[in-house]
Amino acid sequence: MTTPFPFTAVVGQDDLRLALLLNAVSPAVGGVLVRGEKGTAKSTAVRALSALLPEVAVVPGCRFSCDPASPDPACPDGPHESGDGVERPARMVELPVGASEDRLVGALDIERALAEGVKAFEPGLLADAHRGILYVDEVNLLHDHLVDLLLDAAAMGASYVEREGVSVRHAARFLLVGTMNPEEGELRPQLLDRFGLTVEVAASREPEQRVEVVRRRLAYDDDPAAFAARWAGEEAAVRQRIVAARELVPRVRLGDGALRQIAATCAAFEVDGMRADIVMARTATALAAWAGRTDVLAEDVRQAALLALPHRRRRNPFDAPGLDEDKLDETLEQFSGESPDDDPDPDGPGGGGGQPAPDSGPRDDGGSGARPEAGEGGQPQASGGQEQSAVRAAEPFRAKALTVPGVGEGAAGRRSRARTEHGRTTGARRPRGALTKLHLAATVQAAAPHQRARGRSGPGLVVRRDDLRQAVREGREGNLVLFVVDASGSMAARQRMSAVKGAVLSLLLDAYQRRDKVGLVTFRGAAAEVALPPTSSVDAAAARLESLPTGGRTPLAAGLLKAHEVLRVERLRDPARRALVVVVTDGRATGGPEPVALAGRAARLFAAEQVASVVVDCESGPVRLGLAGELAGRLGGTAVTLDELRADSIAGLVRDVQGTKRRAA
Repeated sequence: MTTPFPFTAVVGQDDLRLALLLNAVSPAVGGVLVRGEKGTAKSTAVRALSALLPEVAVVPGCRFSCDPASPDPACPDGPHESGDGVERPARMVELPVGASEDRLVGALDIERALAEGVKAFEPGLLADAHRGILYVDEVNLLHDHLVDLLLDAAAMGASYVEREGVSVRHAARFLLVGTMNPEEGELRPQLLDRFGLTVEVAASREPEQRVEVVRRRLAYDDDPAAFAARWAGEEAAVRQRIVAARELVPRVRLGDGALRQIAATCAAFEVDGMRADIVMARTATALAAWAGRTDVLAEDVRQAALLALPHRRRRNPFDAPGLDEDKLDETLEQFSGESPDDDPDPDGPGGGGGQPAPDSGPRDDGGSGARPEAGEGGQPQASGGQEQSAVRAAEPFRAKALTVPGVGEGAAGRRSRARTEHGRTTGARRPRGALTKLHLAATVQAAAPHQRARGRSGPGLVVRRDDLRQAVREGREGNLVLFVVDASGSMAARQRMSAVKGAVLSLLLDAYQRRDKVGLVTFRGAAAEVALPPTSSVDAAAARLESLPTGGRTPLAAGLLKAHEVLRVERLRDPARRALVVVVTDGRATGGPEPVALAGRAARLFAAEQVASVVVDCESGPVRLGLAGELAGRLGGTAVTLDELRADSIAGLVRDVQGTKRRAA
């Protein structure tokens, strides 16, 4: 068995260590979401926590970890009688991003259920994680149907497996810990709210601290057992402190003053619902217990707010999570019955919110949501030439739904029709691999003609493996939405470019909600560039769009060819994900020999490969040349104006891109 890296040997990351320890003290806090860049010890710290958790008592032989003091009356391995149990270490179960539904919740033996009427159930990861830790690395990449199952289990404290009238239920109460890199996409709000606390982590910029990180990691890699032995004393001390704090939690007093501060803070930051208030109260209580106190102080409430509210406050999808700490301090002082100068010594044993180590460095205020201006300076001009500075995007709006025609088989999402694991049943087929969704009627129909030959004599249906039929279901998939944005001088008027950026930002918001991957290609001057390779991080695309400067000629052909190359590479990486190309331009093509003819030939590459496309026509003014419409015809797509892109304008935008292709042909 691999020796885990010691929890106490993790350098820095005070907020991360504190959040994990508070959940160890009081599992009712509700878990931790760790957000941060790669290589910041997120997974290392989480895996190290399991070694610090006290052992749990379980019923001998129970696959569902029932507590012998109060066994689950509905346990599939029960009924259990109260009695002495056996002690075992608390488990940390890892949920792989690509896990199947059966691996998560467990699986029924469908053949035995149909033929014998017995519930032959194989527990899944939720059963293994009961009374322990369920850890999801890259939780933001988890498939939607697994997210739904996690939400149900976290809300009810139980897992239900139902297949064609046969159901199994077992307890599933676990500490949910997730790690994610925000650059790879955000979490659904429903799952985000299920995490009690959230922590932002980043690599230290202090050379001495970075040196110590490398020194400890190299020592651990050379001899894990010896390195762990060096930290055994510190690990034992923290383990004992967790046990003592757990025993103290029931005696901690959460006074009316602290409760008023909690309620006022949640109201000031406009969090939805009451879960934030409850989590803050539990976190403040755990902080006091961790510090060895029986009273909750203002410092505990403040620290609880910094951990429990950043991911719950109302914000735009592209705003960074975080709290305005000045506003937080003003709210706490306004609803405090005592002056801050009269508080106990914050550096003493009872202060500081119980943090394992103080952090004297300045905090990053992510609460404003402001986007700084970017780009080089320059004088505005209406046509090509000098590069101009970036302008802000106009206010985004709700965009019309753009879809890819046909039925795909890509990753689950909310944009285009696809054959998926979830959705309405449209047919049946023989299973390829393990059976996951039984089509009962088709299975019975396949088995019925063979009952006499199989010697059926009783009421049970004699079912063989060849009779089983997989249900074919249709739902929605996420697509690759590739934006090809004209940043040339003809688009450079500030009011016009602001409207264009607002439209693209609106489409990015739509892609965020529909679980798409996005990419950004821009063209201006003499060439095109991939401003953002295809990614699940819509935030990154919005940031690149915001800093996009304009100016120069219009190399439309170069932009289309660059987009075509991006699609070619992406097909090799993810062949099942279909693409939707959104070209944002006025249709002009300038620069180089025969720019219009070159653009036409580049556009016909997309039409030949039947790539779904939409041209957002940015032409303005009383005289309109209709160049964007001609480009859409060559692409085999459709053209829409900026006004038509709004959801409250004309109905049915790009509802049938295939029909447009047929008319163009």
